[in-house]
Amino acid sequence: MKNFLYTVLLFVVGIYAIYEQSKSEPNKFIMFGALAIFMVGLYRISNKIPSKQDKENTEDEQ
Repeated sequence: MKNFLYTVLLFVVGIYAIYEQSKSEPNKFIMFGALAIFMVGLYRISNKIPSKQDKENTEDEQ
């Protein structure tokens, strides 16, 4: 459930950042904030996905 909320937040922030960028004078603080939220959300989601190398290492040990 938490990953779903992060995914929704990432889409909303991404769409808003694209909308803000399309303006003639985009607000740099809003763009920076959207980028920061996007990067933190992407980091949290990517931490939940197991690596292929970890899976291969555990199979080799057994």
